[in-house]
Order: sequence, then C-alpha cells, then structure tokens
Amino acid sequence: MTAEGNSAGNRIGSSAGSGTGSSTRGGTRGGTRGGTVETEPSPGNTVWAVIPARYASTRFPGKPLARISGKPMIQHVYERTARAPSVERVLVATDDARIEKAVLGFGGIAVMTGAHSTGTDRIAEAVDIAVGNIAAGDGSAAKEGAAPPGWVLNVQGDEPMIDPRDLERLIQGLLAQPGAVMGTLVYPLANEKELFDPNVVKAVLDGQGRALYFSRAPIPRSPAGNLPIGSGGCGWRHLGVYLYRADFLRTFRDLAPTPLSNFEQLEQLRALEHGHPIHCFVARGLGVGVDVPEDVAKVELLLEK
Repeated sequence: MTAEGNSAGNRIGSSAGSGTGSSTRGGTRGGTRGGTVETEPSPGNTVWAVIPARYASTRFPGKPLARISGKPMIQHVYERTARAPSVERVLVATDDARIEKAVLGFGGIAVMTGAHSTGTDRIAEAVDIAVGNIAAGDGSAAKEGAAPPGWVLNVQGDEPMIDPRDLERLIQGLLAQPGAVMGTLVYPLANEKELFDPNVVKAVLDGQGRALYFSRAPIPRSPAGNLPIGSGGCGWRHLGVYLYRADFLRTFRDLAPTPLSNFEQLEQLRALEHGHPIHCFVARGLGVGVDVPEDVAKVELLLEK
C-alpha cells in the first residue's frame, strides 16, 4: 500500500461517459456511475469505491490523465470499478483541478481533498466530505437518498486493467467473514524475478488466508534455496486493492506510525502491527499497472485483444 456506484434504482445523474459529472468541495453538483448493479446490498453493506489520484509523480507526472485508447487512464479505472456489482458509488479523490476536470468531463464524481502523503488519508477525507454532504442534505447524493457507506473500497488509479470480478470477489469474501474490518487481494508469485524485485510487494499468509506479513524482500525464504513460486507455491504478490469497513477506515487513518511500516514503507503493516487482521483473497488475474510512460503501449495492446 504505497500510493495513493449506485443501485439500479439510485443512479446519480446520467450514466458514465455522458459528459456530466459531480464535484464535491463541501457540496456536489449532480453525479453518475456506470455499470449495472445486479444485487442490492443492505444499508450496512453499502460499498463505495474511492480512487485516489494525484498529478505529481516522479516517474510519470500527470499519470491519471495519460491517454489510453482515447480515454484518460482514470476513466478506465473508474468505469471498470463501477462494473463490480456490489459497488454502489464511485468517487475520485484528488487535490488537482486538472484531474477533477477530466473526471467531470466523462461523467464521474470528483471529490476535492487537501494534500495528503498517503492514499488512505485522501480516501478518508473524501468519504468524510461525501458523507457530510448527505448528513447536511446537500448535493445529489442526499437528494437521491444515497446511504452512507458501510464499506469503502480503495482502488489504485494506475490500474486501468483492474478486473471487476476480482473487486467483487474481495467484497463478497470479506463481507462473509464475521468481524472482519480490512481485506485485500493477492496473486501467486510467478517467477524468480518477481520474488527478488523490491517493487513487487510479497505477502505471507496463515492457514485462514490472513496476512502474516508483507515485505519488499524475497519471502518466504527456504534454507534449501527452494522458491515459493507458481500456483502450488506459498509465495504471494500483493495487489494494491483494499476494502475497509467504513468505521475502521477512520481508525486505520489515525493509527500511530509503527517501526515495520516505516522500515518497509508499506502502510498496511501499520494495521498488522496494531493487531488488526487483514484478510487476503486470491485474484483471478494479475492485471497490468501503469508505472512509467512506456507501460501505456502495453495496456493499449491488451485492450485491443
């Protein structure tokens, strides 16, 4: 964790891609989400997805606005997230007016936040702003009777190939766990290169699928030199998607920094070090993230298939 919808009867504004959207700066101006909701969760299980997006990036400035097959990348992420059946509302949380303008341009919902050092802080503020509008009776969400979220899904803004089925697997899996407050996705390590790549975060799980540890180091490690890779191995790579119970999101945001989290520069370790379990669910596929400009062409080739 290194970076930063509606039910069929509760659509906000027009469908995605209509050119009309909603921006929240303590208030909203209409709104939308794409996709069709197949199931309607109970109020306590209402899921909002929030996509944190910032313009500044050392390796790829303006990354959320990079054009991929004719659309800004943030639009691809937004539309795919909205296709997860249980997601009732999709928000883009940003502090940049250029990203806000792009989101409004394709009919999305943008929430303007302050500057934050972590995606979690940005997401928590965006949810607080949107829920505050509902409580105050302001904006389209309040007018259309939108329920505050019981759960908040954090989807990274540089994953234009995110699979809605994996998002749904995470949602349904975590909601089936009594007392669960936080979950994420993992995928089997494929090869030795991934194992030793510090940019690939590794996860070690217990027998119940809960995270024991996350690291940039090659873990687990066998004294005999065996590699924990492949579908039959015990090595997992972490995918940066999270689902939080809404009240726990605020708890997590306020947790004190921890030694391992600071050392590894992995924010999710803060939850583990404070004793909060993270449930892990296996994704169907790995997806393709965009880290540098050269990755755009790779994604476009995949979208053409």
